[in-house]
Amino acid sequence: AREVYRLVCDETHALVKEQYALLNDEILPQLASEGIRFLKRGDWSPAQREWISAFFFREVMPVITPIGLDPSHPFPRVLNKSLNFAVELEGRDAFGRSSDAAIVQAPRVLPRVIQLPRELGDSGYCFVFLSSILHEFVHELFAGMKVLGCYQFRVTRNSNLFVDEEAVKNLRTKIQGELPQRHFGDAVRLEVANNCSEAMTEFLLGQFNLTERDLYRVAGPVNLVRLMQVPDWVMRDNLKFKPFKPGTPKALQKSSNLFEAIRGGDILLHHPYQSFNPIIELLEQSATDPQVVAIKMTVYRTGTDSVLMQSLLRAAQNGKEVTVVVELMARFDEEANIGWATKLEEVGAHVIYGVVGYKVH
Repeated sequence: AREVYRLVCDETHALVKEQYALLNDEILPQLASEGIRFLKRGDWSPAQREWISAFFFREVMPVITPIGLDPSHPFPRVLNKSLNFAVELEGRDAFGRSSDAAIVQAPRVLPRVIQLPRELGDSGYCFVFLSSILHEFVHELFAGMKVLGCYQFRVTRNSNLFVDEEAVKNLRTKIQGELPQRHFGDAVRLEVANNCSEAMTEFLLGQFNLTERDLYRVAGPVNLVRLMQVPDWVMRDNLKFKPFKPGTPKALQKSSNLFEAIRGGDILLHHPYQSFNPIIELLEQSATDPQVVAIKMTVYRTGTDSVLMQSLLRAAQNGKEVTVVVELMARFDEEANIGWATKLEEVGAHVIYGVVGYKVH
């Protein structure tokens, strides 16, 4: 197992290195050539700096609480994949206390990418990373002390739920009890800024009981997924893929009544190339059709806002015999599935909890 883990780590380190090389050497320069820029602190104009400073004092500073590390303030609990900053300090704070380090945790409510007003940019779109703003103004959080360094970091934790399905009598209750602790599982990976000092890196590795193999030094923001929202802010259709519109089989184009279409012959839907709407329509029609007496379905992943689940609830409320097998071990969707299962039971549906044997995607 250790040999397999070593090979996985080697491959993962290579992938992460390639990922940030693509970001810094290809994606960001090409975006800049199209008037879409991610500004570094040294690139801020006086007007931009003034706006960013106001943003920090208005939106950021009120919701963050720096934690100085000393005997009375131990290292805080760090949530899975949350953005944090390790700060190296010198001197004494306003209370006369001496601390060499502090941790600043960025709440999830804060945006990781901030768009500057159009009138402040010398190009079409200008963005600033939250990490750049905190780096620039972190000294405001430590009055009377000198900030020697500020480094972003993120820890990934083991998010498995340790539940023995065969030994547990009430699987739902057991999973509900495990969910609150998911964000505090054992650490398995530490990502730090590539300028993080060796002393701080070693300190963080020690806090999370990790080794050098579990360390990833990154040249950019530690969570690239947060960049996914940027295309929605940039109104440049020529830089985006054309929206894909899934098709509908001819048999379903002729009639709005799904039952009539099915009586005419079998219909194969090939997702995602063909629309999922007929499935939703079938359930919606079934929920109100007086000739439908029973609906049976297996639910794997639904999300917190599901038209499909609403149809099942409506069917049960209309007196249909609704039976739903709910997959409780759908990774990261357990809470949503338990919530829907509870709602179904409340309206009289028959819910079967368990782990589905084979999952086909």
